[in-house]
Parts: sequence; structure tokens; C-alpha cells
Amino acid sequence: MFDQVSIIGCGLIGSSVLRRLKKNKLAKKLVCYDNNKSVCEIIKKESLSDHIASSPIDAVKNSDFILIAIPLSSFENIISSIKDNLKPGSILTDTSSVKIGVDNIVKKLKIKNVTWIPGHPVAGTENSGPNAGFSDLFQDRWTILSPDKNVKDAEIKKTSLFWESMGSKVKIMSVEDHDKIISLTSHLPHAIAYNIVKTVMASDEKAKADIVRYSAGGLRDFTRIAASDPIMWKDIFINNSSLIIDAIDRFSQSLNEFKKAIEEKNSEKLLKIFEKSKEFRKSIIKAGQDTDKPDFGRK
Repeated sequence: MFDQVSIIGCGLIGSSVLRRLKKNKLAKKLVCYDNNKSVCEIIKKESLSDHIASSPIDAVKNSDFILIAIPLSSFENIISSIKDNLKPGSILTDTSSVKIGVDNIVKKLKIKNVTWIPGHPVAGTENSGPNAGFSDLFQDRWTILSPDKNVKDAEIKKTSLFWESMGSKVKIMSVEDHDKIISLTSHLPHAIAYNIVKTVMASDEKAKADIVRYSAGGLRDFTRIAASDPIMWKDIFINNSSLIIDAIDRFSQSLNEFKKAIEEKNSEKLLKIFEKSKEFRKSIIKAGQDTDKPDFGRK
């Protein structure tokens, strides 16, 4: 597909891409860079890359396809360091879950003779780091691409084929639509999960011990979400703040209405909320985003 693919950032996402590329022999040469030496040692030990670069500049030299898979707080520094060393005609893309911010950074830096296509594989787990990566992470998951209108169809097709080779389904969407949708489907649920855990942790020690001991599926699922990479999520909340705040405001309004229905013992309103929620769950299953099999966290 490409002569040389470079991955900058080898955590969960980056290492999973490397594993898939290696497994299916999708590039003639794989190059990677990570600023964490222990991460590089794992990549070397598992032979996931043909060359582990000593710097971002070293990583992108002669590369046809460059994938940036790093925390948002590091994005501008990395792009600034590599922008004058990118191969003319190459494709530059990323994996961040906030698109307006990274798109503005790349446009501000005015990178020449390179095609920039913002990307977001909507996949992941609560675990982080290269040991958490696996080659099927993106299988049957969506990857959203947000190219400008002036990007050539051929370059969009190449990038789409790259993610399809990862096992993804690809959707083209504007950066604005992406950030609005993801603020509701991903960012708001994480905000709720963090604050449910915070509420539980505010209990006294005895109550906290009992809550942990007898935690049921609902709390378990929220703690799984809340166990996600703290640095990554700190960056996400800061970089998509306005849309996340809007989502939290809407959620707070709904929660207050729910609280009022409980206070008033309004059975009709409560049942209506529950029934609509159940129907929405069915629509997610119908869309292939989950199964209707019971999941009690056992394997």
C-alpha cells in the first residue's frame, strides 16, 4: 500500500496500528518514534517496527504516510518539529478525538506539498500503552476522516484504504460535525463516569469498602470508562471544552428533570424516560455498535 509508513506515538493506538501493519504486511518499511524509552524497548522487543527513530524528524524522513498518535498537548510541538522535513506528496494524518483544534494547528503552520487529512479511529479500551495494543483493535469500528474540500479524492481514497486495511469502516465528516457528535457519544459519557466515581469516593471508608465489594454491573461499567488514560482525557476536555460544556449543561438539565420526576413520584414520566432509553439501546444494537448478549465482565 505504501513504501514507508511512520507512526509517531506508540501507545494503545499507535502500537495497534503497527501490529496490524506488520501482521498483514501492509507497508514495505515501518518506522516509529516515541519519546518514552520504555515504550521503545517494548516495540523493539516485539519487533513491531523496522526502525525506531531517534527523533520525530528522523521518523518522517522519506515516509509516504505519517500517522500522529500522541496526546493533544504534544501535537503542536511535534507538527512544528516535522513540518519542514516531510516528504513532498506524502499524507499526514492523526488519531485524536478532537478535530477542530488539530486542524487549526496544521493550517496555522502552513505545511506545504503535503496532504493533511484529520482522522479519528473510534476505537480503544480503558487500558493504555503498547502492551495494551492488539492488531484487531479497529476491526469493524468506525474511523472518521475530516479532509478539507480541496483535498484530492485520490488522497482521501488512499487514507480510507489504509484504515480499511486496519479493519475499520470509514466515514467522511467535517471537523465541526465530528467534534459535536463525539462530545456526546464519547466525551460526555467519560465526564459522567469520572464524576460517578468521584461521588462514590466521597463516601466514608466503610461505605466505600462495601460499595466496592458489592458493586454491580452499572458501577463496574462506569469505573471501566473512568480508568482510561488520564493525560489523554485531560487534553480532550480542554481542547473540546465548549462542546463538552454544552453537553454537560444539557445532561444537567435532563438530570434535574429526572430528579424532579422522582421527587414528585411521577411514575408516568419515569416510565417514559426508561422506555425511550431502552428503545435507544436497541437502535445501537441494530446499528452493529454492540450485541444483545449479556455481559457481566467475565471472560
